[in-house]
Parts: sequence; structure tokens; C-alpha cells
Amino acid sequence: MLKLTGIAASTAFVAGCGGGGNGDGGNGNGGNGDSDGGVEIEAETRIDLDGQTSGWMGISPDSIADETNPTLILTEGETYEIGWSTGDGNQHNIAIYDENDEVVGNLVTERVTEPGDEQWLEFEASSEMVTYICEVHPTSMVADIQVE
Repeated sequence: MLKLTGIAASTAFVAGCGGGGNGDGGNGNGGNGDSDGGVEIEAETRIDLDGQTSGWMGISPDSIADETNPTLILTEGETYEIGWSTGDGNQHNIAIYDENDEVVGNLVTERVTEPGDEQWLEFEASSEMVTYICEVHPTSMVADIQVE
């Protein structure tokens, strides 16, 4: 049994909650329900997510509904929209990262507690896109994007 006290507990807590990247090379979809390796998303689709500190919860399209951190399979060159329309009241944002944990283009929203209309990103899928992430919760709210 492991006991953490004083500084050790504080260090363990901070170590588990920080960082600007996904820390695992873009494979941060632990706990997702897409056992076949991802969900193909039709072009021109609005991908609606529920921002929960424990992970992105799929709302729509129906193929990702109730899935936590679903892997999205997109078609290169096609247009999509991704964002979050509801959340848990904590601060979140959404960004699309490349393999170096850097924002692709300007595909990042402001950090807010209520999603509103500004939490949507419209983009053309490209092979450099590998994850969608909440920069406030990069270890739990991160999932893969596969562009084919």
C-alpha cells in the first residue's frame, strides 16, 4: 500500500494535472468505446462533444454518442466542424494538435467555463492532425484523429 503525505502528495497531485501536451504521442483515448479503432465521420459533419474533466463525451453524430474520447476517422481534404456545446462547469477549450503537440494552424478556442457559440472549429482535414484536446485537461480530455 502506498501512502503519500505532505510534499510527496502535493508533487504527485501536480504531476498528474499539468503539462501542455498529451504526454503519450497522441494516443490519449484511454477508456473510449470505439473498440474497432475509431469512428468514421462523414464529411461536412458537426462533431458535438460534452466537455467533462474526465474526458470528451460524444454527443453527435450518433456514431460517437456516449463514447468517451472517441477516435475520429476523417477524410483528408474534407470539411468538418468540432466543438463542445455543453460541459461540467469547469474551464475547457478545444484544440487540434499535430504529432509535436502543437496547434495546427489556428485551430484552438479560448478557455471558458460555458461553451457558447465560440467553442467551434471549422477545418479541412489534413494528415498533420493527430489529436483533439482540452489544453486545460491534457491527460484526460484528449483523443486521436486519424486522417485517411
